[in-house]
Amino acid sequence: MPELRLYNTLTRRKDVFTPADPSMVKMYCCGPTVYNYAHIGNLRTYLFEDLLKRVMIWRGWGVRHVMNITDVGHMTSDADTGEDKMMKAAAREHRSPWEIARFYEAAFFNDIGRLNILPPTVATRATEYISQMIALVSRLEERGFTYRTSEGVYFNTALDADYGKLANLDFAGQRQGARDEVNIDKEKKHPSDFILWFSNKPNHIMQWESPWGRGYPGWHIECSAMSMDQLGETLDIHCGGIDHIPVHNTNEIAQSECATGKQFARFWLHGAFLNIKGTEGPGHVKMAKSGDNFLTVDRLVEAGFDPLSYRYLGFTAHYRSELTFSWEALEAARTALRRIYDLRAKVGEDDGGAGLSEAEYAEARSDINEALCDDLNAPRALATLHQAGSYKLWKEYDSILGLDIASRSRVSENTAVPEEVTLIVAQRDQARSARDFALSDKLRNQLVAMGYEVGDTPRGTTLRLIK
Repeated sequence: MPELRLYNTLTRRKDVFTPADPSMVKMYCCGPTVYNYAHIGNLRTYLFEDLLKRVMIWRGWGVRHVMNITDVGHMTSDADTGEDKMMKAAAREHRSPWEIARFYEAAFFNDIGRLNILPPTVATRATEYISQMIALVSRLEERGFTYRTSEGVYFNTALDADYGKLANLDFAGQRQGARDEVNIDKEKKHPSDFILWFSNKPNHIMQWESPWGRGYPGWHIECSAMSMDQLGETLDIHCGGIDHIPVHNTNEIAQSECATGKQFARFWLHGAFLNIKGTEGPGHVKMAKSGDNFLTVDRLVEAGFDPLSYRYLGFTAHYRSELTFSWEALEAARTALRRIYDLRAKVGEDDGGAGLSEAEYAEARSDINEALCDDLNAPRALATLHQAGSYKLWKEYDSILGLDIASRSRVSENTAVPEEVTLIVAQRDQARSARDFALSDKLRNQLVAMGYEVGDTPRGTTLRLIK
Protein backbone atom coordinates (compact mmCIF):
# COMPACT_ATOMS: atom_id res chain seq x y z
CA MET A 1 0.00 0.00 0.00
CA PRO A 2 1.45 3.43 -0.93
CA GLU A 3 2.00 6.09 1.70
CA LEU A 4 -0.98 8.37 2.15
CA ARG A 5 -0.04 11.91 1.15
CA LEU A 6 -2.46 14.72 1.93
CA TYR A 7 -2.19 18.38 1.02
CA ASN A 8 -1.81 20.17 4.34
CA THR A 9 -2.99 23.80 4.18
CA LEU A 10 -0.76 24.54 7.16
CA THR A 11 2.47 23.50 5.40
CA ARG A 12 1.28 24.14 1.82
CA ARG A 13 2.55 20.80 0.59
CA LYS A 14 1.59 17.16 0.42
CA ASP A 15 2.68 15.55 3.66
CA VAL A 16 2.71 11.85 4.56
CA PHE A 17 -0.14 11.20 6.95
CA THR A 18 -0.27 8.72 9.79
CA PRO A 19 -2.37 9.22 12.92
CA ALA A 20 -0.62 10.09 16.17
CA ASP A 21 -2.36 7.05 17.67
CA PRO A 22 -1.79 4.22 15.15
CA SER A 23 -5.21 2.74 15.93
CA MET A 24 -7.37 5.86 15.64
CA VAL A 25 -7.60 8.97 13.43
CA LYS A 26 -8.95 11.98 15.33
CA MET A 27 -10.81 14.01 12.71
CA TYR A 28 -12.92 17.13 13.19
CA CYS A 29 -15.07 18.64 10.45
CA CYS A 30 -16.90 21.96 10.50
CA GLY A 31 -20.58 21.10 10.30
CA PRO A 32 -23.71 22.98 9.23
CA THR A 33 -25.25 26.10 10.66
CA VAL A 34 -28.80 24.80 10.86
CA TYR A 35 -30.81 27.83 9.78
CA ASN A 36 -31.67 26.65 6.24
CA TYR A 37 -31.35 23.65 3.97
CA ALA A 38 -27.84 22.70 2.90
CA HIS A 39 -27.26 23.47 -0.76
CA ILE A 40 -25.24 21.18 -2.99
CA GLY A 41 -22.28 23.55 -2.75
CA ASN A 42 -22.19 22.98 1.02
CA LEU A 43 -22.59 19.27 0.47
CA ARG A 44 -19.58 19.08 -1.84
CA THR A 45 -17.39 19.69 1.22
CA TYR A 46 -19.03 16.81 3.10
CA LEU A 47 -18.51 14.56 0.07
CA PHE A 48 -14.77 15.22 0.10
CA GLU A 49 -14.64 14.61 3.87
CA ASP A 50 -16.53 11.35 3.36
CA LEU A 51 -14.01 10.26 0.74
CA LEU A 52 -11.20 11.05 3.19
CA LYS A 53 -12.89 9.11 5.98
CA ARG A 54 -13.54 6.09 3.76
CA VAL A 55 -9.90 6.07 2.62
CA MET A 56 -8.80 6.10 6.26
CA ILE A 57 -11.04 3.13 7.01
CA TRP A 58 -9.86 1.35 3.85
CA ARG A 59 -6.28 1.68 5.10
CA GLY A 60 -7.25 -0.07 8.33
CA TRP A 61 -7.41 2.86 10.73
CA GLY A 62 -10.26 3.52 13.08
CA VAL A 63 -11.75 7.00 12.69
CA ARG A 64 -13.31 9.10 15.42
CA HIS A 65 -15.09 11.72 13.35
CA VAL A 66 -16.57 14.68 15.21
CA MET A 67 -18.75 17.26 13.47
CA ASN A 68 -20.34 20.31 15.08
CA ILE A 69 -23.91 21.49 14.64
CA THR A 70 -23.96 25.29 14.93
CA ASP A 71 -27.35 26.03 16.42
CA VAL A 72 -26.47 29.32 18.10
CA GLY A 73 -24.30 32.37 17.61
CA HIS A 74 -23.25 32.39 13.95
CA MET A 75 -23.61 35.84 12.42
CA THR A 76 -24.20 36.62 8.75
CA SER A 77 -20.51 37.60 8.54
CA ASP A 78 -17.83 35.03 9.34
CA ALA A 79 -16.24 37.76 11.44
CA ASP A 80 -19.21 37.40 13.84
CA THR A 81 -20.85 40.68 12.83
CA GLY A 82 -24.26 41.44 11.38
CA GLU A 83 -27.44 39.52 12.15
CA ASP A 84 -27.51 36.15 13.86
CA LYS A 85 -28.41 33.51 11.25
CA MET A 86 -30.54 31.49 13.66
CA MET A 87 -32.49 34.54 14.81
CA LYS A 88 -32.96 35.70 11.25
CA ALA A 89 -34.37 32.31 10.25
CA ALA A 90 -36.67 32.25 13.28
CA ALA A 91 -38.13 35.61 12.29
CA ARG A 92 -38.48 34.49 8.68
CA GLU A 93 -40.37 31.31 9.53
CA HIS A 94 -42.19 32.44 12.69
CA ARG A 95 -40.66 29.67 14.78
CA SER A 96 -38.30 29.63 17.74
CA PRO A 97 -34.54 29.27 17.10
CA TRP A 98 -34.72 25.88 18.81
CA GLU A 99 -37.41 24.68 16.41
CA ILE A 100 -35.48 26.06 13.44
CA ALA A 101 -32.31 24.25 14.56
CA ARG A 102 -33.90 20.84 15.02
CA PHE A 103 -35.86 21.04 11.75
CA TYR A 104 -32.85 21.92 9.57
CA GLU A 105 -30.55 19.57 11.48
CA ALA A 106 -32.88 16.68 10.59
CA ALA A 107 -33.02 17.89 6.98
CA PHE A 108 -29.22 17.98 6.83
CA PHE A 109 -28.80 14.40 8.05
CA ASN A 110 -31.49 13.25 5.64
CA ASP A 111 -29.56 14.89 2.78
CA ILE A 112 -26.19 13.36 3.65
CA GLY A 113 -27.89 9.99 4.02
CA ARG A 114 -29.27 10.24 0.48
CA LEU A 115 -25.74 11.01 -0.72
CA ASN A 116 -24.33 7.94 1.08
CA ILE A 117 -22.18 10.15 3.32
CA LEU A 118 -21.24 8.23 6.43
CA PRO A 119 -22.54 9.97 9.57
CA PRO A 120 -20.03 11.36 12.06
CA THR A 121 -19.10 9.33 15.11
CA VAL A 122 -20.36 12.24 17.21
CA ALA A 123 -22.40 15.28 16.17
CA THR A 124 -21.94 17.99 18.79
CA ARG A 125 -24.61 20.66 19.12
CA ALA A 126 -23.21 24.02 20.19
CA THR A 127 -26.10 24.60 22.60
CA GLU A 128 -25.07 21.46 24.52
CA TYR A 129 -21.45 22.58 25.03
CA ILE A 130 -21.91 26.02 26.56
CA SER A 131 -20.12 25.08 29.80
CA GLN A 132 -17.07 23.88 27.84
CA MET A 133 -17.02 27.12 25.86
CA ILE A 134 -17.19 29.21 29.02
CA ALA A 135 -14.34 27.16 30.49
CA LEU A 136 -12.20 27.74 27.39
CA VAL A 137 -12.84 31.50 27.40
CA SER A 138 -11.96 31.57 31.12
CA ARG A 139 -8.74 29.72 30.36
CA LEU A 140 -7.81 32.31 27.74
CA GLU A 141 -8.70 35.09 30.15
CA GLU A 142 -6.46 33.59 32.83
CA ARG A 143 -3.57 33.49 30.36
CA GLY A 144 -4.05 37.13 29.44
CA PHE A 145 -5.27 36.76 25.85
CA THR A 146 -8.62 38.51 26.25
CA TYR A 147 -10.11 41.92 26.99
CA ARG A 148 -13.63 43.13 27.57
CA THR A 149 -15.72 45.77 25.86
CA SER A 150 -19.34 46.72 26.31
CA GLU A 151 -20.07 44.18 23.54
CA GLY A 152 -18.43 41.21 25.25
CA VAL A 153 -15.15 39.34 25.59
CA TYR A 154 -12.60 39.57 22.77
CA PHE A 155 -9.50 37.62 21.84
CA ASN A 156 -6.51 39.93 21.47
CA THR A 157 -4.81 38.79 18.26
CA ALA A 158 -1.84 41.10 18.79
CA LEU A 159 -0.68 38.83 21.62
CA ASP A 160 -0.52 35.76 19.38
CA ALA A 161 2.77 35.81 17.48
CA ASP A 162 1.56 33.07 15.12
CA TYR A 163 -1.81 34.59 14.31
CA GLY A 164 -2.72 34.09 10.66
CA LYS A 165 -0.23 31.30 9.93
CA LEU A 166 -2.83 29.02 8.33
CA ALA A 167 -3.84 31.62 5.76
CA ASN A 168 -0.34 33.12 5.54
CA LEU A 169 -1.81 36.46 6.58
CA ASP A 170 0.21 39.65 6.83
CA PHE A 171 -0.94 40.53 10.34
CA ALA A 172 0.27 44.13 10.23
CA GLY A 173 -1.28 44.62 6.81
CA GLN A 174 -4.51 43.09 7.97
CA ARG A 175 -4.69 45.52 10.88
CA GLN A 176 -4.21 48.42 8.49
CA GLY A 177 -6.62 47.17 5.84
CA ALA A 178 -9.68 46.11 7.79
CA ARG A 179 -12.82 45.84 5.72
CA ASP A 180 -16.05 47.62 6.55
CA GLU A 181 -18.25 45.47 8.78
CA VAL A 182 -21.84 45.71 9.94
CA ASN A 183 -22.25 46.73 13.57
CA ILE A 184 -18.49 46.67 14.20
CA ASP A 185 -17.54 47.21 17.84
CA LYS A 186 -15.70 50.54 18.05
CA GLU A 187 -14.01 49.38 21.28
CA LYS A 188 -12.08 46.61 19.54
CA LYS A 189 -8.34 47.13 19.85
CA HIS A 190 -7.51 45.61 16.46
CA PRO A 191 -9.71 44.89 13.45
CA SER A 192 -8.65 41.23 13.50
CA ASP A 193 -9.72 40.70 17.13
CA PHE A 194 -12.73 38.43 17.42
CA ILE A 195 -15.54 37.90 19.88
CA LEU A 196 -15.45 34.98 22.30
CA TRP A 197 -18.61 35.77 24.27
CA PHE A 198 -21.42 38.23 23.54
CA SER A 199 -22.76 39.90 26.70
CA ASN A 200 -24.68 42.88 25.32
CA LYS A 201 -27.49 41.37 23.25
CA PRO A 202 -30.59 41.71 25.47
CA ASN A 203 -33.01 40.83 22.68
CA HIS A 204 -31.27 37.62 21.74
CA ILE A 205 -33.47 34.65 22.69
CA MET A 206 -30.71 32.07 23.18
CA GLN A 207 -28.67 33.16 26.20
CA TRP A 208 -26.82 31.60 29.13
CA GLU A 209 -25.28 32.83 32.38
CA SER A 210 -21.52 33.36 32.35
CA PRO A 211 -18.78 35.11 34.38
CA TRP A 212 -19.10 38.03 31.92
CA GLY A 213 -22.85 38.37 32.16
CA ARG A 214 -25.77 36.72 30.49
CA GLY A 215 -25.07 36.11 26.80
CA TYR A 216 -23.99 33.55 24.22
CA PRO A 217 -20.77 32.34 22.54
CA GLY A 218 -19.09 33.65 19.44
CA TRP A 219 -19.02 31.24 16.52
CA HIS A 220 -15.29 30.46 16.55
CA ILE A 221 -15.06 29.36 20.20
CA GLU A 222 -17.67 26.67 19.56
CA CYS A 223 -15.46 24.52 17.32
CA SER A 224 -12.42 24.72 19.59
CA ALA A 225 -14.37 23.80 22.71
CA MET A 226 -16.28 20.93 21.14
CA SER A 227 -13.39 19.41 19.19
CA MET A 228 -11.02 19.43 22.15
CA ASP A 229 -13.70 18.04 24.46
CA GLN A 230 -14.23 15.08 22.13
CA LEU A 231 -10.77 14.54 20.64
CA GLY A 232 -8.23 16.07 23.00
CA GLU A 233 -6.08 19.16 22.64
CA THR A 234 -4.35 18.10 19.40
CA LEU A 235 -6.34 16.75 16.45
CA ASP A 236 -4.95 14.66 13.64
CA ILE A 237 -7.06 16.32 10.95
CA HIS A 238 -9.33 19.35 10.77
CA CYS A 239 -11.45 19.70 7.62
CA GLY A 240 -13.68 22.37 6.14
CA GLY A 241 -14.41 24.52 3.14
CA ILE A 242 -11.74 26.76 1.67
CA ASP A 243 -13.75 29.83 2.71
CA HIS A 244 -13.08 29.00 6.38
CA ILE A 245 -9.30 29.42 6.10
CA PRO A 246 -8.78 33.21 6.56
CA VAL A 247 -11.19 33.82 9.44
CA HIS A 248 -12.88 30.87 11.14
CA ASN A 249 -10.06 28.33 11.04
CA THR A 250 -7.46 31.03 11.68
CA ASN A 251 -9.33 32.07 14.82
CA GLU A 252 -9.80 28.46 15.94
CA ILE A 253 -6.04 27.94 15.84
CA ALA A 254 -5.32 31.17 17.70
CA GLN A 255 -7.68 30.57 20.62
CA SER A 256 -6.92 26.86 20.90
CA GLU A 257 -3.14 27.08 20.84
CA CYS A 258 -3.03 30.12 23.12
CA ALA A 259 -5.21 28.26 25.62
CA THR A 260 -3.27 24.98 25.59
CA GLY A 261 0.22 25.83 24.42
CA LYS A 262 -0.05 22.84 22.04
CA GLN A 263 -0.55 22.44 18.30
CA PHE A 264 -4.29 22.43 17.62
CA ALA A 265 -4.36 20.26 14.46
CA ARG A 266 -1.54 18.47 12.65
CA PHE A 267 -3.26 18.47 9.24
CA TRP A 268 -5.72 20.96 7.73
CA LEU A 269 -7.65 19.87 4.64
CA HIS A 270 -9.95 22.20 2.70
CA GLY A 271 -12.37 21.63 -0.15
CA ALA A 272 -12.82 24.08 -3.03
CA PHE A 273 -16.06 25.75 -4.10
CA LEU A 274 -18.81 24.38 -6.25
CA ASN A 275 -19.67 26.94 -8.92
CA ILE A 276 -22.80 27.07 -11.02
CA LYS A 277 -23.25 28.52 -14.47
CA GLY A 278 -24.63 32.04 -14.14
CA THR A 279 -28.27 32.61 -14.92
CA GLU A 280 -27.18 35.37 -17.31
CA GLY A 281 -24.32 34.97 -19.70
CA PRO A 282 -21.54 32.37 -19.77
CA GLY A 283 -19.98 33.24 -16.40
CA HIS A 284 -19.89 31.16 -13.25
CA VAL A 285 -20.78 32.13 -9.71
CA LYS A 286 -20.27 30.60 -6.29
CA MET A 287 -23.34 28.81 -5.03
CA ALA A 288 -25.06 30.63 -2.14
CA LYS A 289 -28.22 30.39 -0.06
CA SER A 290 -30.00 33.06 -2.07
CA GLY A 291 -30.98 33.59 -5.67
CA ASP A 292 -31.60 31.18 -8.52
CA ASN A 293 -28.48 29.13 -7.84
CA PHE A 294 -29.64 27.75 -4.47
CA LEU A 295 -29.94 24.05 -5.31
CA THR A 296 -30.74 21.38 -2.75
CA VAL A 297 -30.85 17.58 -2.90
CA ASP A 298 -34.64 17.84 -3.02
CA ARG A 299 -34.36 20.04 -6.10
CA LEU A 300 -32.21 17.42 -7.83
CA VAL A 301 -34.69 14.68 -6.97
CA GLU A 302 -37.60 16.79 -8.21
CA ALA A 303 -35.74 17.12 -11.52
CA GLY A 304 -35.58 13.33 -11.76
CA PHE A 305 -32.00 12.71 -10.60
CA ASP A 306 -30.78 10.11 -8.14
CA PRO A 307 -28.71 11.90 -5.45
CA LEU A 308 -25.88 9.45 -6.15
CA SER A 309 -25.51 11.05 -9.58
CA TYR A 310 -24.40 14.18 -7.73
CA ARG A 311 -22.09 12.11 -5.54
CA TYR A 312 -20.46 10.73 -8.70
CA LEU A 313 -20.23 14.22 -10.18
CA GLY A 314 -18.39 15.37 -7.07
CA PHE A 315 -15.65 12.81 -7.75
CA THR A 316 -15.03 14.02 -11.30
CA ALA A 317 -12.98 16.98 -9.99
CA HIS A 318 -10.25 16.88 -7.35
CA TYR A 319 -11.52 18.18 -4.02
CA ARG A 320 -9.05 21.08 -4.10
CA SER A 321 -10.19 22.15 -7.58
CA GLU A 322 -13.34 24.13 -8.24
CA LEU A 323 -16.18 22.14 -9.78
CA THR A 324 -18.76 23.77 -12.03
CA PHE A 325 -22.29 22.44 -11.74
CA SER A 326 -24.70 22.38 -14.65
CA TRP A 327 -27.68 20.21 -15.44
CA GLU A 328 -25.75 18.92 -18.43
CA ALA A 329 -22.87 17.86 -16.18
CA LEU A 330 -25.29 16.11 -13.83
CA GLU A 331 -26.90 14.31 -16.77
CA ALA A 332 -23.45 13.14 -17.89
CA ALA A 333 -22.76 11.88 -14.36
CA ARG A 334 -26.06 9.98 -14.36
CA THR A 335 -25.18 8.38 -17.70
CA ALA A 336 -21.75 7.34 -16.41
CA LEU A 337 -23.28 5.88 -13.26
CA ARG A 338 -25.81 3.88 -15.26
CA ARG A 339 -22.99 2.41 -17.32
CA ILE A 340 -21.33 1.29 -14.10
CA TYR A 341 -24.57 -0.30 -12.92
CA ASP A 342 -24.89 -2.06 -16.30
CA LEU A 343 -21.43 -3.70 -16.08
CA ARG A 344 -22.59 -6.63 -14.02
CA ALA A 345 -25.08 -7.65 -16.69
CA LYS A 346 -22.51 -7.23 -19.47
CA VAL A 347 -19.35 -8.82 -18.05
CA GLY A 348 -20.73 -11.06 -15.32
CA GLU A 349 -20.15 -11.33 -11.59
CA ASP A 350 -16.55 -12.51 -11.97
CA ASP A 351 -15.67 -10.29 -14.95
CA GLY A 352 -15.57 -13.16 -17.40
CA GLY A 353 -16.49 -10.76 -20.19
CA ALA A 354 -14.19 -7.89 -19.18
CA GLY A 355 -11.16 -9.44 -20.86
CA LEU A 356 -8.67 -8.46 -18.12
CA SER A 357 -5.74 -10.71 -17.41
CA GLU A 358 -4.59 -11.19 -13.82
CA ALA A 359 -1.65 -8.89 -14.51
CA GLU A 360 -3.88 -6.19 -15.98
CA TYR A 361 -6.24 -6.45 -13.03
CA ALA A 362 -3.35 -6.09 -10.59
CA GLU A 363 -1.97 -3.13 -12.53
CA ALA A 364 -5.36 -1.39 -12.41
CA ARG A 365 -5.59 -1.96 -8.65
CA SER A 366 -2.11 -0.53 -8.20
CA ASP A 367 -3.02 2.59 -10.23
CA ILE A 368 -6.22 3.12 -8.21
CA ASN A 369 -4.38 2.70 -4.92
CA GLU A 370 -1.74 5.21 -6.00
CA ALA A 371 -4.43 7.71 -7.03
CA LEU A 372 -6.40 7.48 -3.80
CA CYS A 373 -3.25 7.78 -1.69
CA ASP A 374 -2.09 10.79 -3.71
CA ASP A 375 -4.21 13.39 -1.92
CA LEU A 376 -7.49 11.58 -2.66
CA ASN A 377 -7.21 11.83 -6.44
CA ALA A 378 -10.68 10.51 -7.21
CA PRO A 379 -10.76 11.67 -10.88
CA ARG A 380 -7.66 9.60 -11.63
CA ALA A 381 -9.12 6.58 -9.81
CA LEU A 382 -12.38 6.89 -11.78
CA ALA A 383 -10.48 7.08 -15.07
CA THR A 384 -8.66 3.81 -14.31
CA LEU A 385 -11.87 2.09 -13.24
CA HIS A 386 -13.68 3.11 -16.41
CA GLN A 387 -10.77 2.05 -18.58
CA ALA A 388 -10.62 -1.38 -16.92
CA GLY A 389 -14.35 -1.95 -17.40
CA SER A 390 -14.40 -4.43 -14.53
CA TYR A 391 -17.52 -4.91 -12.39
CA LYS A 392 -15.42 -6.79 -9.84
CA LEU A 393 -13.01 -3.85 -9.60
CA TRP A 394 -15.79 -1.28 -9.21
CA LYS A 395 -17.36 -3.40 -6.48
CA GLU A 396 -14.04 -3.73 -4.65
CA TYR A 397 -13.56 0.05 -4.43
CA ASP A 398 -17.16 0.92 -3.72
CA SER A 399 -16.43 0.91 0.00
CA ILE A 400 -14.55 4.14 -0.83
CA LEU A 401 -16.74 5.52 -3.63
CA GLY A 402 -20.06 4.80 -1.91
CA LEU A 403 -22.05 4.44 -5.15
CA ASP A 404 -24.07 1.36 -4.05
CA ILE A 405 -22.71 -0.58 -6.99
CA ALA A 406 -23.46 -4.12 -5.80
CA SER A 407 -27.04 -3.40 -4.76
CA ARG A 408 -27.98 -1.27 -7.79
CA SER A 409 -26.29 -3.19 -10.58
CA ARG A 410 -28.55 -4.99 -13.05
CA VAL A 411 -28.39 -8.76 -13.06
CA SER A 412 -29.24 -9.31 -16.74
CA GLU A 413 -29.41 -7.28 -19.92
CA ASN A 414 -33.09 -7.69 -20.65
CA THR A 415 -35.62 -8.46 -17.96
CA ALA A 416 -39.29 -8.09 -18.78
CA VAL A 417 -41.30 -6.01 -16.31
CA PRO A 418 -44.08 -8.17 -14.80
CA GLU A 419 -47.66 -7.03 -15.30
CA GLU A 420 -48.07 -6.58 -11.53
CA VAL A 421 -45.17 -4.12 -11.50
CA THR A 422 -46.52 -2.22 -14.51
CA LEU A 423 -49.85 -1.81 -12.69
CA ILE A 424 -48.17 -0.43 -9.57
CA VAL A 425 -46.18 2.04 -11.69
CA ALA A 426 -49.38 3.27 -13.34
CA GLN A 427 -51.07 3.67 -9.93
CA ARG A 428 -48.06 5.55 -8.61
CA ASP A 429 -47.96 7.93 -11.58
CA GLN A 430 -51.67 8.63 -11.06
CA ALA A 431 -51.07 9.30 -7.35
CA ARG A 432 -48.24 11.70 -8.13
CA SER A 433 -50.41 13.57 -10.64
CA ALA A 434 -53.08 13.90 -7.95
CA ARG A 435 -50.37 15.05 -5.47
CA ASP A 436 -51.25 12.14 -3.19
CA PHE A 437 -47.68 11.81 -1.98
CA ALA A 438 -48.50 9.45 0.88
CA LEU A 439 -49.88 6.87 -1.58
CA SER A 440 -47.04 7.60 -4.02
CA ASP A 441 -44.46 6.85 -1.32
CA LYS A 442 -46.29 3.69 -0.28
CA LEU A 443 -46.27 2.39 -3.87
CA ARG A 444 -42.62 3.38 -4.25
CA ASN A 445 -41.76 1.28 -1.19
CA GLN A 446 -43.60 -1.68 -2.73
CA LEU A 447 -41.52 -1.41 -5.86
CA VAL A 448 -38.29 -1.15 -3.88
CA ALA A 449 -39.29 -4.24 -1.87
CA MET A 450 -39.81 -6.08 -5.17
CA GLY A 451 -36.22 -5.34 -6.18
CA TYR A 452 -36.43 -2.15 -8.21
CA GLU A 453 -34.59 1.15 -8.06
CA VAL A 454 -37.29 3.80 -8.46
CA GLY A 455 -36.72 7.17 -10.09
CA ASP A 456 -38.95 10.18 -10.71
CA THR A 457 -38.90 12.15 -13.94
CA PRO A 458 -41.29 14.64 -15.54
CA ARG A 459 -42.43 11.73 -17.73
CA GLY A 460 -43.28 9.51 -14.78
CA THR A 461 -41.78 6.68 -12.73
CA THR A 462 -38.64 4.94 -13.98
CA LEU A 463 -37.46 1.49 -12.90
CA ARG A 464 -34.17 -0.38 -12.81
CA LEU A 465 -34.12 -3.97 -11.64
CA ILE A 466 -31.54 -4.66 -8.97
CA LYS A 467 -30.67 -7.85 -7.19
